[in-house]
Amino acid sequence: MLGINKQSKLYKIASADVGSFLKDVGEFLKRDVSSFFNNEKETRTQRSKRIDLNRSFLVGFVLVIYVLGMYGGHFYGDEIKGHVINVVDTLEVYFPSLSNFDLAYLLNEPEVTVETIPDKTEKYSPVVSQEQAVINVVKQASPAVVSIIIIKEVPVYEVYYEDYIDVFGFGVRVPRQRQNGTEKQRVGGGTGFIVSSDGLVITNKHVVSDKDAFFTVITNEGNDYPATVLARDPFQDLAILKIERENTLDSSGGIIQKQFPTVELGDSSAIQIGQTVVAIGYALGEFRNTVSVGVISGEGRTITASGGGISETLTDILQTDTAINKGNSGGPLLNLRGEVIGVNVAMAEGAQSIGFAIPSGRAKKGIEDVRLYGKIVYAFLGVRHMEITPELKEAEDLPVSYGSLIAGGTLAEPGVAPGSGADKAGLKSGDIILEVNNIKVDSDNSLGDILQKYRPSDSIVLLILRDREEIIKTAVLGEITSEE
Repeated sequence: MLGINKQSKLYKIASADVGSFLKDVGEFLKRDVSSFFNNEKETRTQRSKRIDLNRSFLVGFVLVIYVLGMYGGHFYGDEIKGHVINVVDTLEVYFPSLSNFDLAYLLNEPEVTVETIPDKTEKYSPVVSQEQAVINVVKQASPAVVSIIIIKEVPVYEVYYEDYIDVFGFGVRVPRQRQNGTEKQRVGGGTGFIVSSDGLVITNKHVVSDKDAFFTVITNEGNDYPATVLARDPFQDLAILKIERENTLDSSGGIIQKQFPTVELGDSSAIQIGQTVVAIGYALGEFRNTVSVGVISGEGRTITASGGGISETLTDILQTDTAINKGNSGGPLLNLRGEVIGVNVAMAEGAQSIGFAIPSGRAKKGIEDVRLYGKIVYAFLGVRHMEITPELKEAEDLPVSYGSLIAGGTLAEPGVAPGSGADKAGLKSGDIILEVNNIKVDSDNSLGDILQKYRPSDSIVLLILRDREEIIKTAVLGEITSEE
């Protein structure tokens, strides 16, 4: 039956087998119904009219029962339902086929819910939770993401003419160029994000590597602030800037300082491959707060990153397929809770959708050091070393396949720095550092990563392999700091 819900009451009634029911009705009408009224003899016409009356009455009575059964419960409660069922039970004495109708089910069948078509003129609303989560992250984090403009004094040149007499005696004017002062020009840009309400900003070191340049921070609102570089990390491609808050007057005329919007640094140690991440940055140095979405596609990568005139090898780096474009450097990589879990640092040349970010845990250390010491501080052992790999083991005929080999040095770059903790402990070029405080030095725990867990002046116990014999040395760590 076209257009009729197969679960509706109407469909069940219309599709029921009513043949036997109609047969019972026919048999009933054929009976001598005079006993219902009196025993007087009737004419044929009177009998025919009475049969017609009986037929009309019965058909109408059944319809009334059906209507009451359908709607009576909604308006008058279970009492009417009970009366209707009693009536049907009585009718079944005369019409056994009526029992084929599941009237109790029909009276208690729930209403059919009709799905309405949404109004397409209404404002679009996301239909998946992940989509809404990304929207929420962008709204939450964008006010704290800033663009960093690099400005530098550059020479201004002008053209002038010199009179010149050639060999034939003709005078000519030759154009020349000379410098006529300098002017400030924008020479580059990057991204950063505010991590404290008093104006501490994290970005990449290569974004602010030029010590002769000036840096301006532009907020999402379009306000610009001169920025001071507080520290450039000596080992990580990280830097910390400071912008000053504006003074405003409150309702009583007192001076208050405006608080900057911030983002929270999350736990990068809890990252899982495949989790959704969001990058926000100053794409191509032109499009502020550009958003891209992807996943963490790898962990523990080692890359050589270059930019801003510097090149360095970075270890234990996050890999993501989130689009990291030029100008995104220094911007946040956020999880769906709106926490920064990485600082975008580089993209892979010659590849698609391969970008890299420094774990946020390293940025946390930089912030803590700047607040405590005014600079970024690392523990320093004082050795030039190489991680032992299968290739190095074979090439140098080494007795072990793990550890860190102290390199041979020159006068300019010795393997063991004079006066360092390693020097005072008696370490030599050719020694292999096997363990630090009972932690094995291998591909999962490099010497550099282990040392970053300690502070200057900490004492460490080293297990050394020298001339194929194990010895123990104790060293006191020194200090290496950022340039500022």
